[in-house]
Amino acid sequence: MRCPCVSVAILAALFLFSFVGPLIYSVSPFELNPDALLMPPSASNPLGTDRLGRDLLARLMYGGRVSLTIGVGSALIASMIGLIAGITAGLFRGKVEKFFIVVVELFLTFPTFFLLLALVSYVEASVWVLIFVISVTGWMTMGRMIRAESFSIGQKPFIKILKIGGVPTYKIVIKYFAPLLAPIFFISFTFGVGGAILSESALSFLGLGISPPQMSWGSLISEGKEVMEIAWWISFFPGLLIFLVTFSLMQISDFLQTKTNRKEVLA
Repeated sequence: MRCPCVSVAILAALFLFSFVGPLIYSVSPFELNPDALLMPPSASNPLGTDRLGRDLLARLMYGGRVSLTIGVGSALIASMIGLIAGITAGLFRGKVEKFFIVVVELFLTFPTFFLLLALVSYVEASVWVLIFVISVTGWMTMGRMIRAESFSIGQKPFIKILKIGGVPTYKIVIKYFAPLLAPIFFISFTFGVGGAILSESALSFLGLGISPPQMSWGSLISEGKEVMEIAWWISFFPGLLIFLVTFSLMQISDFLQTKTNRKEVLA
């Protein structure tokens, strides 16, 4: 089982690039330069410029803040919703579980991305709106996994003894359920971050995501699609950063899943 040290290092570097980089590289991502339109990477503009002469490196740093904030925020909220809903359904069963199943099936009736498009089309997209919309449409898988695992944990003899002994439910959940469910939560969270970034990028590419003057890696790709043949760098570099984030998160998720499965086999 290989440690995903390279993936962790890449993610750390991208977070530093996005949140610390602007403190070192002080070029404004909004500054127009009519004399440097669609300039290729050079000493003065390390990653080139866009159609309005704006420095692409500075815009990638600024856009990274938006994309990573949406990715982490959406995944965290979606994972928490799935965790709470799944534990509730798996622990209390009966009508609560039936209601959970109906809600999940209702959400899954519509393809997630089309549901996302429908919600975004009725509101003006912003960072917080996208975090809310992506998280609301992305908690179902987490909820189903947590529900199944919670039911399995709830059937263990020591949990039944604790219930018979009158131990409060919240203590049982915090002390016994939470540690056992933590691996599933972190696996789902890492997958969720990559999925949220890709969802935001897809919406921005279609013109339904982040709107100017704000920017994200997805909107930067969209800006470069019309000049791809003569200015490849505008779409290539933000696409590369999205690939690095999602690939690194997948590697970390695979590592966590393998480690969790191995513990279950040994147990």
